[in-house]
Amino acid sequence: MRKLLAAVVATILLFAASEPLLAGSSDAEHGATRYARRGKWIEVVIAEQRLIAWENGRMIMSTPVSTGARSTPTPRGTFRIYSKYVRQRMRGPGYDLPNVPYVMYFRRGGYALHGAYWHTDFGQPRSHGCVNLPITAAAWLYHWAPHGTVVVIQ
Repeated sequence: MRKLLAAVVATILLFAASEPLLAGSSDAEHGATRYARRGKWIEVVIAEQRLIAWENGRMIMSTPVSTGARSTPTPRGTFRIYSKYVRQRMRGPGYDLPNVPYVMYFRRGGYALHGAYWHTDFGQPRSHGCVNLPITAAAWLYHWAPHGTVVVIQ
């Protein structure tokens, strides 16, 4: 019976780690979720157009970003990085961008954190739903955040 229970718990934990998380309750200064106190996680504050990297409850990096424009908003919620590419072509209605650097997907449907070489207007919403970062910040974040890192967007 114990082996069966352990197998069921392991399966549930494996499934939970591969799917986006539901938004947690706020418990920290920046509206951080229950993940604020341990491990690495990323917070995107849409109202401030800012990304903050947290580790064990300490802010260790902050950078201005460009989130989705009004017509193509960035989804809010709590997710996990599930796929990473050093460079990738990104295409969609109204854009075709080769060699987008440091791409980290956090939600199905093509939503990612990534570097942006085509503008320097960080601090203003202007993307098609992704979170655009300055290239140096995107490079740092890409190397710092492993697969499975929690991404909170609010």
